[in-house]
Amino acid sequence: MTDPASHPQRLRVAHLNPNAANPFHLRPDADARQAIAGELGLEQLSRLDFQGNVRAEGREGWKLTGTLKARVTQPCVVTLKPVRSDVESPVSLRFAPDLHIPEGEEIEMPDEDLEPLGQFIDLTAIMTEALSLALPEYPRAPDAELDAPASDEDAAPVDTRRPFADLDKLLGGKDQES
Repeated sequence: MTDPASHPQRLRVAHLNPNAANPFHLRPDADARQAIAGELGLEQLSRLDFQGNVRAEGREGWKLTGTLKARVTQPCVVTLKPVRSDVESPVSLRFAPDLHIPEGEEIEMPDEDLEPLGQFIDLTAIMTEALSLALPEYPRAPDAELDAPASDEDAAPVDTRRPFADLDKLLGGKDQES
């Protein structure tokens, strides 16, 4: 990572300046990128950059805005060849101290960009989640093509005139015994 002292990966909320923007900039080193790539199932994560700022919002809330940029390599969904993609995504989250996450099997979050506020804002976790949401869902190599589905002309003809033609042979043995 870049110098951890000047660019912390977790921001202590109590140390944030409520009267000004609190900038951050994360650029993970090769080992950290490799760990994130493994976590997200990527073949390679050759570049990752996350920067922005955190500002006070209201009396106790905070708002994070930033930009995530990455270069990822994923397997093609058709050929499994490596596909390189450049990802650029805006990130916006609001943190509220009085937000409680509902518990249960099927829950509905009140707002997608609203998060509970704890003692820290974990920039690395936010960066990793933003990257996972920004990844191409179905990466495809430029020359990858799916085979066309078989047409009806290629299929063997099916006799539809007598669909139960062989049923009497199956039942025939039972009828003769009774």
